[in-house]
Amino acid sequence: DGSRDRTWSLIEGLARTHEAVHGIKLSRNQGHQKALLAGLETAPGDALISIDADLQDDVSVMEGMVDHYLEGSEVVYGVRERRDSDTPFKRWSAQTYYRLLHFLGVRIVYNHADYRLLSRRALECLREFREVNLFIRGIIPLLGFPSTTVTYTRTSRFAGESKYPVRKMLALAIDGVTSFSAVPLRLITLTGLVVFLGSMGIAGWAFWVRIIGDTAVPGWASTVIPFYFLGGVQLFCIGVIGEYLAKIFEEVKGRPRYFIETTV
Repeated sequence: DGSRDRTWSLIEGLARTHEAVHGIKLSRNQGHQKALLAGLETAPGDALISIDADLQDDVSVMEGMVDHYLEGSEVVYGVRERRDSDTPFKRWSAQTYYRLLHFLGVRIVYNHADYRLLSRRALECLREFREVNLFIRGIIPLLGFPSTTVTYTRTSRFAGESKYPVRKMLALAIDGVTSFSAVPLRLITLTGLVVFLGSMGIAGWAFWVRIIGDTAVPGWASTVIPFYFLGGVQLFCIGVIGEYLAKIFEEVKGRPRYFIETTV
């Protein structure tokens, strides 16, 4: 995926000495989800297993994945038993995000990332999803084929450092919400109703203070409070709508999701 380190030269070296090793090099960095999709759409096989290259996922559960596949499951999810290897912030943010997706109606497997087995039929159906803003872990449950899970313990990173900083994690999180749920748009309508009722309440309070007491500053309540309150709500709502419009803008152009430069 456009790596600027020695990744590709190592893959080329392994491919020359090990018949089972192959590599796909994209023409430039396209992002984690598109690179993963390039591998899934290119690699042959009756079933494929995707796994991150940081050696944190337990490879021993692959046998269990294959067993479930042979028993009839076409999707087998690798699910983490616990998140002890994560920092407290990452653990809290990940668990909060899964709950948020569930609240918004997005079908997603809790504590599952991109460690999974997919049958060839599931892979061919995955090709039919043409969106540019990819959130593969949200797409897979939409396939609807028989599925199951295997659990494992994720270890600490073996070497190197994560290429997935907070900025990229937030971008993936936003894609997960805006690609699979229209609830934020509906919440804007609800917010408008709440703001209307709140404004009526403030108006009643200002009227009561004006009639009952003599401490009210003329024009303050009717000007300052609605001005700041409604201004903030409007900016927030415009931002949510703008995020969806940006997704539409990217999707309607229909640009290719990746180009393969070379394979070994």
